[in-house]
Amino acid sequence: MREILVVNDDGIFSQGLRSAVRIAKRLGNVTVVAPAIQRSGVSRSISLFSPVSISEVDIEGIKAYSISGTPVDAVLIGIYGIIKKIPDLVISGINVGENLSYESLTSGTVGAAIEAANQGAKAIAISLATKDEKIKFENLHDKIDFSTAEEVLYKISLLFLEGKIDAEVLNINIPEKPKKRIIRVTRLAKRMYRTKLEERYDPRGRKYYWIDGEAVLECEDDTDVTAVRKEEIISVTPIKLDMTDYEKIKELSDVLADITL
Repeated sequence: MREILVVNDDGIFSQGLRSAVRIAKRLGNVTVVAPAIQRSGVSRSISLFSPVSISEVDIEGIKAYSISGTPVDAVLIGIYGIIKKIPDLVISGINVGENLSYESLTSGTVGAAIEAANQGAKAIAISLATKDEKIKFENLHDKIDFSTAEEVLYKISLLFLEGKIDAEVLNINIPEKPKKRIIRVTRLAKRMYRTKLEERYDPRGRKYYWIDGEAVLECEDDTDVTAVRKEEIISVTPIKLDMTDYEKIKELSDVLADITL
């Protein structure tokens, strides 16, 4: 039977995780490992200098594991501590909030999928774009409709497992209520937010900052940002681990050849 590992960055009790588990149960034997609390924005952070505690909980009738660490910790503990082999598929999500553009690399959801691929597994990062900021940030995830995301996850996972998709990581972003049920294969846009920094002072006069951003609504036509935010359709972006800029290797080699040490 196929081994499916489900992780996330929204935390073990996220409704999106439950949706992913429901789909994973249709694909094979399921192992669930997730952070005990919200760990968004931690990318590929790993707990190297502190122990990671683990406890058992029930998620959709499956024994799941809640950990004190990061999404990447969840991947590593799932593979090497629980399954004890490379799973056939790692599903990271379903995340509440889109993970688009180069900035998706800061995402714990995407970071976990990249780590899974780095360990040799097929990996999917899947995120749901919702326009209601209150639902997103006040953890009211039970009010979100995950049905379209579940359908997309199931159908793409099957193709992945059957070897009909050749990719290291798929980054899937789905509007909660798409205008059209269309899947577009996209590239990463450069930005999904215009960075804002808000300076404030605490009651004792000490300065602190809130890091924020304004959503980018339009980019080049073939990007994930345009597909999800402007056209409101489903975006699938294949991601590869090798970030080497091959075009610059010779140029940089010629420049560095003049350095005498």
